[in-house]
Amino acid sequence: MTVRTRFAPSPTGFLHLGGARTALYSWAYARHHGGQFILRIEDTDLERSTPEAVQAILDGMKWLGLEHDEGPFYQMKRMDRYREVIGQMLQEGTAYYCYCTPEELNAMRERQKAAGESPRYDGTWRPEPGKTLPPAPEGVNPVVRFRNPAEGDVTWNDRVKGEITISNSQLDDLIIARSDGTPTYNFCVVVDDWDMGITHVIRGDDHVNNTPRQINILKALKAPVPEYAHLPMILGDDGEKLSKRHGAVSVMEYPAAGYLPEAMLNYLARLGWSHGDDEIFSMKQFCEWFDFDHLSSSAAQFNTEKLNWLNNHYIREADNARLAALVRPQLEKMGVKLESGPALEDVIALMKDRVNTLNELANASLMFYREPDPDPELLKQHLTEAARTALKAYAANVETIEWQREALSAMMKALLKENRMKMPQVAMPLRLLLTGQLHTPSIDAVVCLFGRETVLSRLKGL
Repeated sequence: MTVRTRFAPSPTGFLHLGGARTALYSWAYARHHGGQFILRIEDTDLERSTPEAVQAILDGMKWLGLEHDEGPFYQMKRMDRYREVIGQMLQEGTAYYCYCTPEELNAMRERQKAAGESPRYDGTWRPEPGKTLPPAPEGVNPVVRFRNPAEGDVTWNDRVKGEITISNSQLDDLIIARSDGTPTYNFCVVVDDWDMGITHVIRGDDHVNNTPRQINILKALKAPVPEYAHLPMILGDDGEKLSKRHGAVSVMEYPAAGYLPEAMLNYLARLGWSHGDDEIFSMKQFCEWFDFDHLSSSAAQFNTEKLNWLNNHYIREADNARLAALVRPQLEKMGVKLESGPALEDVIALMKDRVNTLNELANASLMFYREPDPDPELLKQHLTEAARTALKAYAANVETIEWQREALSAMMKALLKENRMKMPQVAMPLRLLLTGQLHTPSIDAVVCLFGRETVLSRLKGL
């Protein structure tokens, strides 16, 4: 059997973290087994589906690098197929027309509520042996309902939650085609999974209640039933259900916030799955390891600090040229003229260990491209007469010294010894004069990167 998985988002909003994790697990399971990963856009909700949301989903998948083998397939382009299957079911008696009006259904629900029963369709138009149905009323466009089995149970071995059994007596005859002829979500999903040969359905546990209905329709169609794995929800940092108020609504807000895709993938992989104590791994390694046995059945909690820690790791590991290409547009939007300072790749190499995001990296790099504007109070505090004297000698040495970090470091040490001063007494005012900041990487690295002319220019007039 060739493993075939699918990711089937509805384009009624952006690709969120839960959806991205579902896509990642579905992709990884297919890759683990040498199978196929299918992308399907379930766009039958015409009122809420938008082209912008479709594009946001495609952009999110592209940013994450979750390449699909087939698709994207769009349900709205498969209407003829759905109608064909509905016609087949009506002929075979596994579906039937229901002429109940909305008013009749409302009255039915109110009677059931008054009797303390769960509201459900009572089977008014369901064909039964020996049952006589009234003539179809004029002027009422019927819906089509699935003739759900009246007896027995639906049981499946959920690969995350274990064995689940639902009694058919709890399931009414759901609508599979509306009065205007358009098919409903649960029906389209079944036909798509059947036609596309889906063997494993990985999705959020908000779909658990749909599963017994979909299994019964598949069995009525004599179609193979895939295996199901329902993932628990993701909670926010505060332990509440992840929502808009927790920050990013769309996965695409994360690249805008300065996160690398490999960091997000690594983080999402561990958000409900584990491989011992392994925290950092490539997607190649993840695909080799991924299985259902190590999926957690409890909700995962999003942790921004953990994501930042991973992003810091991947920034430190990333190629400087790649990081420079990502940071450059941000600096240019700030009006920074990069030709006025050192090579951006060299700045990135010096600063990337100190940041958690690319946005922080862009801001940290600014000091190499803007004139310093030190706080007068800090300058007054640190630029003492002793420091001023030492820095004049430092500037004199800068004019002739070999421009290498090691030589600059040795010169600073000799200067400190000669003036009987400690490193902060000279390095702090030097940082302020060069960058306007008290905290920078090693002062010899900063001086070396600025270059001889810039350093002399900023020490002029001591």
